[in-house]
Amino acid sequence: MRLKMAEATTPEELAGALGLSGIEAEEWQFQHALLKRLREVVEEEGFTHAEVARKAGSSRTRVTSVLNGNLDQVSSDLLIRLLGAVGYRVSVSVSRFDSAA
Repeated sequence: MRLKMAEATTPEELAGALGLSGIEAEEWQFQHALLKRLREVVEEEGFTHAEVARKAGSSRTRVTSVLNGNLDQVSSDLLIRLLGAVGYRVSVSVSRFDSAA
């Protein structure tokens, strides 16, 4: 099997290269924004993965997997719960987008 190389410079291009639908791409971007902020908080505040897991009622293995970027089978709810466990509230903005895009 030959792999085709693709270059993506924006999240939208990456989603397209991965074959994600527009809705899947939006969810993927939302989850990655939550993950990025969670990583920043954990690093800035010096939390261990075990501390985050204990506070969130999750396992350290699961938290480590998430923080390493493995979002397979991870819901946005879990990411929001992890952020809440370390003292952060998630605020969501909803806006209409051009459906022709």
